[in-house]
Amino acid sequence: MRQWTSIAITGASSGLGAAIACAAAAPGVVLHLAGRDAGRLTAVAAVAAECGAAEVRIQLLDVTNAAACAAWIAGMGRIDLLIANAGISAGAGDGVESAAQVRAIFATNLDGVLNVALPALAAMRAQAPGRDGTRGRVAVMASIAAFVAAPGAASYCASKSAVQRWAEATDATERHFGVRLSAVCPGYVRTPMTAGNAFPMPWLMSPAAAAKRVLDGLAAGRLRVVFPRRLYVLARLFGALPPGLRHRLMARMPAKSAQM
Repeated sequence: MRQWTSIAITGASSGLGAAIACAAAAPGVVLHLAGRDAGRLTAVAAVAAECGAAEVRIQLLDVTNAAACAAWIAGMGRIDLLIANAGISAGAGDGVESAAQVRAIFATNLDGVLNVALPALAAMRAQAPGRDGTRGRVAVMASIAAFVAAPGAASYCASKSAVQRWAEATDATERHFGVRLSAVCPGYVRTPMTAGNAFPMPWLMSPAAAAKRVLDGLAAGRLRVVFPRRLYVLARLFGALPPGLRHRLMARMPAKSAQM
């Protein structure tokens, strides 16, 4: 795919991860796809191989297992692009988030990103520069929700904000070693993760359209890949409101479901 010949994607068995895998498939490209569902992962791999004539290697992987993530990265050889996409979503529902839910969201959305990103960064620093002049790129899947502290989805918003800020700040130091990072911040995408949302989702887009935006932004070398722009502007304006006012306004909207 473009300047990358080896691409690794976590959370590739469904949703946006699956769409990115299919969009990135091309002759001469090796796709390393990881996920937790063997059946869906195999199906995605078959579609990617058929549509893009790519070589596809699949790996059952729980991103909360740091040792397994490090072994996966170490076993793939050269890696030009890692997309740390695996994530889960849940909110307060009609009550409050349970302690177990809060920990599960951070374990996957934050620790799960670092479990693949950190060994990938170390491996990339030791590589020769690739076609794009860098030694590799790590893209973390954040969200436009990173810019709004929504009380109905506190853990989700906080976890996405954490990885967005970590990636953008870390890029400033990693670029000195020839490695780059990007924070991908999509809006609403029609996936199983958003299917249960009971609130309005403006500018909801298909996984294929979102995947194209992701890959185009990364190919352009953007530090922050955010879309759609209209929703991003609204999120930044809403996030800038005084917290008390923002909470009162959001209290009128249904909260994200408490089911992960």
